[in-house]
Amino acid sequence: MKYNTGNRINSKDVDNMSQVRTRIAPSPTGDPHVGTAYIALFNKCFARQNKGKFILRIEDTDQDRSNKKSERDILNALAWMGLDWDEGPDRDGAFGPYRQSERGEIYSSHIDLLIERKKAFHCFCTRERLAEVRERQLKNKEPIGYDGHCLNLSEEEISKNLEQGLQSVIRMVVPDEGECRFEDGLRGEVRINWAQIDMQVLVKSDGLPTYHFANVVDDHLMNISHVIRGEEWINSTPKHVLLYEYFGWEPPMFFHMPLLRNPDKSKLSKRKNPTSIHYFRDAGYQPQSILNYLGMMGWSMPGSREKFSFEEMVSEFNIRRVSLGGPVFDIEKLDWLNGRYLREDLSDHEFWEQFTDWSFSQNRIEKIVPLLRDRVEKFSDVIPLVGFLFGDPPSISRESFNHSFLSATECLEILQLSIWELEKIEDWQRGLVENSLMSLAKKLNLKPKEFLFPLFVSITGKPISISVIEALAILGLDLCRARIRESMAVLGGLSKKNEKALTKKYRAMSE
Repeated sequence: MKYNTGNRINSKDVDNMSQVRTRIAPSPTGDPHVGTAYIALFNKCFARQNKGKFILRIEDTDQDRSNKKSERDILNALAWMGLDWDEGPDRDGAFGPYRQSERGEIYSSHIDLLIERKKAFHCFCTRERLAEVRERQLKNKEPIGYDGHCLNLSEEEISKNLEQGLQSVIRMVVPDEGECRFEDGLRGEVRINWAQIDMQVLVKSDGLPTYHFANVVDDHLMNISHVIRGEEWINSTPKHVLLYEYFGWEPPMFFHMPLLRNPDKSKLSKRKNPTSIHYFRDAGYQPQSILNYLGMMGWSMPGSREKFSFEEMVSEFNIRRVSLGGPVFDIEKLDWLNGRYLREDLSDHEFWEQFTDWSFSQNRIEKIVPLLRDRVEKFSDVIPLVGFLFGDPPSISRESFNHSFLSATECLEILQLSIWELEKIEDWQRGLVENSLMSLAKKLNLKPKEFLFPLFVSITGKPISISVIEALAILGLDLCRARIRESMAVLGGLSKKNEKALTKKYRAMSE
């Protein structure tokens, strides 16, 4: 089988190809992640440079976790950053539908073709049997994966099981020897032994496709020419390459981008740093500065110029110059760059206009004013009372959490448990925030006043202020989570051992 050699792309190669088409395919299962914007930026930049198309596809086959609010948030967040798309669920295009949940018949016909070709098979193994297989493999230090138990069932056995209504999934056939070789546009040839590749489930027991199957079918039918995605997908690429071969399709060119890292080199995650695009919007960042900063992640302009527009990035972009070292997403560096945009790109009038739009938006003021009217004697009382809603709260120290009843360790636990509880709220409303936290206080056998104390300090910077429940509802999850995490750091943070124990305690409380 022949593979496109991504690291040999030049302008002549692109001119001789059909139209360049790239895509971003987020799952609507949570906050719009800055990592999604990072991958979207490089896909859009590459497409624009080659006069191609940038497509947005919603991968919502996980029906338990996918939701419409998350989809709207993702679309709005990417649009806010200037990462608009040419085709998608809200744009006309010749390759729709652009939601996987609306492409069921397409997947059904393609899985039937694989079964007919003996490249996929029904698996009737129960969860209990699969757990036993895994336990045995771990005990014997064998490769972890499906053991092929149902691979050679006869047609009669399969028909009988289906007629009896036995639950099944559909898995792909994987070679039992040799290796997969494919070209990565940033790494050259990649080799992975087939022994390391599991017989991937392609269709779940609920009839919905898994990511791996739908991803390949959609990329082919949508004429995606270049797949630019995170390096965490490298080890899954053999499954995708194999599916292209089974269907007789030419695979796209693969480019696996380096993952964004925290300053300590760990994978960027909301456990250590703000990662939601909403956080940066609500904290008052310029979308252009975030886009600019993401463009610096693993790539640099000629001459190492640090401030540049998207159009300038497109004119100078060369995907072969992407560095494979893990780019560090440093909030302090982003703050510095955002400051340059505020000083250099905005007139005094534009600065004030944008500031007032951000801080005194009608939606925010309507929530704040009712909290003030009965608490102030004059307008000069307003800022000391609710200034924390418009900017960072006053600096706090470990002593800020001194309490007659709660220890520092107990404050830490309350803050961590509160984050976990608040993250479960899908529709951020005051009543749901209050119910969630009061339920947690009851499980901890704490009076509301005691339980809310560390949250008051974290969110408002003071042990007493306007209702912390109201403040949480106004600020939103992203800003609140960032403040709570900063407070946890002030208190010394949780050790891995203590966090593991607290996780176990929280799971028991939630049952």
